[in-house]
Amino acid sequence: MAAAFDASAYGRSIADIYDATARDLPTEAAVERLFRLAGGGPVLEFGIGTGRLALPLAARGLTVAGVDGSPEMVAELRRKPGGDRLPVAVGDFSVTKVEGRFALVVLTTNTIFALPSQDAQVECFRNAAEHLEPGGRFVVEAWVPDLSGFVHGSALRLLSLSEEAVTAEAARLSPATQMMYTTRVRMTGEGLRLLPANHRYAWPAELDLMGRLAGMTLESRWADWEGTPFGDDSRAHVSVYRLTGEA
Repeated sequence: MAAAFDASAYGRSIADIYDATARDLPTEAAVERLFRLAGGGPVLEFGIGTGRLALPLAARGLTVAGVDGSPEMVAELRRKPGGDRLPVAVGDFSVTKVEGRFALVVLTTNTIFALPSQDAQVECFRNAAEHLEPGGRFVVEAWVPDLSGFVHGSALRLLSLSEEAVTAEAARLSPATQMMYTTRVRMTGEGLRLLPANHRYAWPAELDLMGRLAGMTLESRWADWEGTPFGDDSRAHVSVYRLTGEA
């Protein structure tokens, strides 16, 4: 029998160094795109984490709330200027409810794949729809599955290399369940850290169907936050789903 899903597990292993691992992410472009998509309305971020996106959005005048499975990640958010003013519910964002309706629900950085099954991902889309105002948008950022790098179901790759840190990732694949079991190894002058994470991956078309089941339709899809057109060679996507009626 599979172990029960623990929404807090990832944050426990990485919360204290998450910001260091996220320095190369396109934060400025993501904040700009999300700000425009919100149209001045309130924003709910699933997987708000340490506030990488939420705090800049709030600083630009938007009302921002969040859900996160990790008390440790939320504690890091609370330590930052303005972090104590954001309402955050701690829980599994596929089912956890917060008060109010929002113009925009946000789920970035491949976090949809942290949910352990197709059923959980479907529930996440439904939960997003239930939090949206009529005509509101749900934004999902994720990588496009590419299994070509796996040999006999395993892969090892270098993710980043600098004078301060080296990060590599070992992965094992289960195509029958669309599961990828990974451990990142982060090596710095202070020592070595193992950062385990499991991913239930899905192709964009499968996510589109989840959106339809939740009463949403695909409005836009780009290859990145800059708005690069999505195409055959795109390795990631930013997808915008719009609520077609009352959730």
